[in-house]
Amino acid sequence: MAYFITMLKKLHHKLVFQRRTKVLSAALLSLINPRINSLLDAGCGDGTISKLMQEKNPGLEISGIDIIERPNSYIPVRIYDGNKIPYNDDSYDAVMLIDVLHHVKEIKQMLEEAKRVSRKYILVKDHLYKTHFDFRLLKFMDRVGNKPHGVTLEYNYLKEEEWALVFADLGLKRLVEKTDIPLYPFPFSILFGRKLHFVCLLQIVK
Repeated sequence: MAYFITMLKKLHHKLVFQRRTKVLSAALLSLINPRINSLLDAGCGDGTISKLMQEKNPGLEISGIDIIERPNSYIPVRIYDGNKIPYNDDSYDAVMLIDVLHHVKEIKQMLEEAKRVSRKYILVKDHLYKTHFDFRLLKFMDRVGNKPHGVTLEYNYLKEEEWALVFADLGLKRLVEKTDIPLYPFPFSILFGRKLHFVCLLQIVK
């Protein structure tokens, strides 16, 4: 079993993580250019995706926050308690949440904090599910990708209509959304793709 888990981790890093960072950075950047100059990456990890975004747009200023300190980070990172973002109101043009919201107990609370700190937009990458099988598959993907890093696994996935209610309740208007994100190569895309992922740009209506 230990050998199988080790091989699975290596395969995940080669086929998923490296491809995921490149695809996501391009998809996210396509949503914000040329709208945003300063960005807070909330739950940034080591900042790999932000680094790739800055390489393609050197004028984009990005800082990060996270609850776990990584040995090395590609962007400036502040450690925080996971609740109150340690910045003043309207500190950034946008706040980015990449696969963060399904790891928190209170999605609305996290979005409210992002809304407070952002002047204009919130950029989200997260999951959608329709069936029980989808939910179980997302749980498996989370365990493989995040448990080795000590990330809290809440499995707080929402359906499309649930996301719509959350955004509407918080006064967040979806400007752009993409669900066809080629995170996985064929044939893995048949199982792990299927529009289980989305990126969207939310405008803050004040």
